[in-house]
Order: sequence, then C-alpha cells, then structure tokens
Amino acid sequence: MKDLVEMIAKSLVDHPEKVNVTQLDGEQTTILELRVDPQDLGKVIGRQGRTARAIRTILGAAGMKQRRRYSLEIIEKSK
Repeated sequence: MKDLVEMIAKSLVDHPEKVNVTQLDGEQTTILELRVDPQDLGKVIGRQGRTARAIRTILGAAGMKQRRRYSLEIIEKSK
C-alpha cells in the first residue's frame, strides 16, 4: 500500500523526489503519512479535497481485500 500511495503522489506533483510515505502499523489500522513539498500540497489534496478523498477510497477498497484498514494523513513537509 505504501508503494501505491507513493506512486500516485509522485504522478501528481511537480517535485516527485520530495514525496515521502511513512507507514505506521497498528493492531487493526495502518496509518500512511504522506509528506510532499509545500508547493505540491494543493495538487495532492485537490479542489475541495477530491484528490485526497479519491486516494483514500482506493486505499479503503484495496484494504478490504487484505482485511486491513488504512488511513491516509497528508503532512506538509517544511522547507
């Protein structure tokens, strides 16, 4: 899942080298922290959060197959 989120984010942003995904495993939920360049934050979130919502939907659907819940947090990386 980490690779999936990273691939999607890198295809959306202008600075793909600054995309970083960290996976934090919990008992029932896995949190994926997505860090991008501050200039690319709007591209990952999208208008009214549509892009971020779409990525979360993909994670939810793929997680059902693995019987695991995934949560995506988008974090602004400081310069």
